Amino acid sequence: MKKVYGVIGDPIEHSLSPVMHNAAFEALEMDSIYLAFRVKVKDVEAVLSGAKTMGMVGLNVTVPLKEKVMDYVKLDPLARKIGAVNTIDLTTGIGYNTDGLGVRRALEVRDVQLSGRNVLLIGAGGAARAIAFLLVEEGADITIANRTKERAISLADTIGGGVKGTGLDELDGLIEGADILINSTTVGMHPNVNDSIASSDMMHPDLVVFDIVYNPIETKLLSEARRAGAKTIDGVMMLVHQGAESFRLWTAQKPPIEVMERAVRDALK
Repeated sequence: MKKVYGVIGDPIEHSLSPVMHNAAFEALEMDSIYLAFRVKVKDVEAVLSGAKTMGMVGLNVTVPLKEKVMDYVKLDPLARKIGAVNTIDLTTGIGYNTDGLGVRRALEVRDVQLSGRNVLLIGAGGAARAIAFLLVEEGADITIANRTKERAISLADTIGGGVKGTGLDELDGLIEGADILINSTTVGMHPNVNDSIASSDMMHPDLVVFDIVYNPIETKLLSEARRAGAKTIDGVMMLVHQGAESFRLWTAQKPPIEVMERAVRDALK
């Protein structure tokens, strides 16, 4: 019997998780399929119950549901600490968070060290929470900036470790003093490809700019960063590595990471 996996979120049309996971299933000759489902916040409980009843094996969770699903699953210790879930094993009912691992691997691939670096993290949602906890573990000096200043301050207080929270009204100065800029928001994501949290005149050549948005591969933010001479990292590797960890949790098999990355990049061409 074919095993069914999926991703839930709203919007969800942009997601390439189905392309990535189905390529992995095909490469390993697994009788499985991965689908995308648009789910509104008010329907989360019913959807999770229905998915389990229908025998689905696993789900990924994207915006704006990463915090909401916590009410309906057993929490892995890391997911509980982070306060957000992006992976659910429906056979056990356990929710995990693999976003931090995805960021760590994406930065490792580009030889970016975090210890002692000044990191400006834009956003205060579920992805930001996972990234912020990773940054603290790696010894970075972190400032969280968010459109709603109070959310940034609240997240900074939750994480502790000297993390600072602020609004976006002083973004120019924050970027000037940063070694690494990470966008954890959906700004610039398809179809709003002309949006950006910052322009080239706000950046400097010694800056590393990492945008977790992967569709398009080169967001407006990354385009502006290249214009400023900054080092850029696209969101594909985070998608791939967080997805690979989900794959491992669901199947107990080694994920074919190169196959998964190639499938995503080919689809985005």
